[in-house]
Amino acid sequence: MAIAEDRRRLHLRLTILRVAVAAAFGLLAGGFWFFQVVQHTKFREMAENNHQRTLTLRAPRGIIYDRTGRLLVENRNSFNISIVREHTKDLDRTIRVLASVTGVDEKFVRDIVDRHRREPRYQPIVVLQDATLAQVAAVTARRLDFELPDVLVQEVPTRQYPDQAMAAHLIGYVGEASEDQLASDHVATGSIVGQFGIERVYNKLLMGEDGARRVVVNSVGREIRTLDEVPPVQGRRVQLTINYAMQKAAEDAFRAYGRWGSAIVMEPKSGDVLTLTSLPAFDPNDFATGIDRATWSHLNTDKLRPLQNRAIQGRYSPGSTFKILIATAALEEGVISPERQIYCPGGGTFYGRFFQCLGKHGFVDLRHALERSCNTYFYTVGDMLGIDRIHKWGEKLGLAGKSGIDLPNEVESIVPSQEWKRKRFNEKWYAGDTISVAIGQGMVDVTPMALAVTMATIANGGNRMVPRLVQAFDEGNGWQPVARPPSPFAPFLLKPETVSAVHDGLWMAVNGAGTARRAMIAGRDVAGKTGTAQVISLQGKERARGSEKDLRDHGWFVFMAPRDNPEIAGVIFAEHAEHGSEGAMIARHVIETYFAQRDGLPLPVLTIPKPAPAPAAPARVATIAGPATGAR
Repeated sequence: MAIAEDRRRLHLRLTILRVAVAAAFGLLAGGFWFFQVVQHTKFREMAENNHQRTLTLRAPRGIIYDRTGRLLVENRNSFNISIVREHTKDLDRTIRVLASVTGVDEKFVRDIVDRHRREPRYQPIVVLQDATLAQVAAVTARRLDFELPDVLVQEVPTRQYPDQAMAAHLIGYVGEASEDQLASDHVATGSIVGQFGIERVYNKLLMGEDGARRVVVNSVGREIRTLDEVPPVQGRRVQLTINYAMQKAAEDAFRAYGRWGSAIVMEPKSGDVLTLTSLPAFDPNDFATGIDRATWSHLNTDKLRPLQNRAIQGRYSPGSTFKILIATAALEEGVISPERQIYCPGGGTFYGRFFQCLGKHGFVDLRHALERSCNTYFYTVGDMLGIDRIHKWGEKLGLAGKSGIDLPNEVESIVPSQEWKRKRFNEKWYAGDTISVAIGQGMVDVTPMALAVTMATIANGGNRMVPRLVQAFDEGNGWQPVARPPSPFAPFLLKPETVSAVHDGLWMAVNGAGTARRAMIAGRDVAGKTGTAQVISLQGKERARGSEKDLRDHGWFVFMAPRDNPEIAGVIFAEHAEHGSEGAMIARHVIETYFAQRDGLPLPVLTIPKPAPAPAAPARVATIAGPATGAR
């Protein structure tokens, strides 16, 4: 009986278990049917919409203005086309299709992707910057057709330089951050940063803060909705010390006279740079969206060196402009007085060698020596000073070393000393070397910026200023002045008699019987000095005859205005102009522009005097062509 009872209980339990299992499977089957059939559409949509993507919203860079509020650099909207490898199933196919529909070389796209393979897969790889509307339309159409689901089209702010090449060397350009910049500037891969000029030096001010947008996309990459968004913050507005009208006047004058070179104009009392020109130049817009290889190659192989900032990277013999330093040093050291006269018979013999002057000036004092640019006078005074005192005053006045301007890659100007020659050439200094240096030849090599600083120092009476290009920035609360670091140069005062004599001599060079009369402006008391700098010695020029190199002399003109209380000072360097007279004419147009703007007058119109026609040959008299000659 007990055994039978146990069997009945076991059978009941098994029956209950079988019913429970059958019920459970029935419920599972019902659930599967409900989810897969009844709610199929709902869950298919949820499956397709479960992708999230974070999109970087690039911040516009800060806008740049001149000192008067004139816009110099702005931003425009452009389109970038990128590949998101995280959402690609066949990267090779994507590259082929993308290259085909956009009309670019497949190898070009492939090379870009290969360079970024080590980056995270979720990070878009930009393969086309500043895409055309046709390219954007072609890609967008194929994304809608699910042909390019892993390709992204983004609207991004792009740098724009409205005046193209004007002030290119001081403003600079932008580009994608290099590996070194990723570490030094602490920016993300693909960031656009300053690469040259103000764009580079003040990159932290000009760069904004990128934003981000988190979106939901479906399986073919189409955006469904935005989850959240952090808007980008634009970079700070920046105001330069540059005066647009004067900058344009300088560049217009260079081109009108068919010259290349550099022009720098400063405020002597503040160090603010009003004009900084280097020609030939380049168009920064070529760099804004990634410069192409052909343009980059052309810029680097061009014999005119358009990428070189002649203002701070070109070193040249200063020629007779160096006589201003000799005059100042000699008066300050007490070697001569302004009235000391030296006889010029057309040259002088020093250390067994005859050094020629450009004329026979007779007895001249310092003022007239500057006016007539008498070599003999400055040979004598330079010899009395000696090279080490010349070097000392080169440093004090700003002609030696670097100016410290807020631009990258400035080179040092050289005013030699005995120690310098010993270190550089392992040779002693010979007294005869000083004679050539005294008129700005020999081993002295300076940048236009160094000469501009020297003129500003002499104009303000001895306070060597550090030139600057940026004066204010705006974070949204109005313009705030940019803090100026303390000057590393100890201020000093030139003697009143030094200032008077040098200013008088330079005024006479422009307004008297001097070499700079083409810079004269009635009522403006322009003071200045021309200079001619040899590119190569006369012996070397003879040996190089037939060479393709341009061996014509360079022309200089340094100036200040007005004479008694200078408001501006500067330099014009005219490459291969053979004399400083054309530099004086370029300076005249810039100076007229300054005073016209200051006084609220119409800006001057540049006029170039036409050369007088050659006189006709007398009737029935044969003429024989001969070499052209001209006064220097």
